Amino acid sequence: MNIIINNSSMQPIYEQIVEQIKTAIMKEELKKEESLPSVRTLSKDLRISALTVKKAYDTLEQDGFIVTVHGKGSFVAGVNVGLRQEEQKKEIEQELETVIRKGRTYGMSNEELAELFELILEE
Repeated sequence: MNIIINNSSMQPIYEQIVEQIKTAIMKEELKKEESLPSVRTLSKDLRISALTVKKAYDTLEQDGFIVTVHGKGSFVAGVNVGLRQEEQKKEIEQELETVIRKGRTYGMSNEELAELFELILEE
């Protein structure tokens, strides 16, 4: 598993880990029941705190992407296609909402935003 941490990013490190593992699971680069590195191993490899990795794994478990078995480690949960697609749609929806809010802050109308969206889709 290849996780890249961007220290200059405004996104917290644990969120970067969560995002990259979710993406690997959704793209099926990580398969169902595949084991993840231990918290200590990943923290050592990434040169970050074990608490940061633990927080990322806890978030992934809460979101249903991994399962942790005490004494055995963390494993990729069986993520069904519908859940995977719903997660992707949710992520895109959040990003679109951010862009729309920014456009409105700049004084753009709904029509201008829609026109810009259509223009970008044509490219």
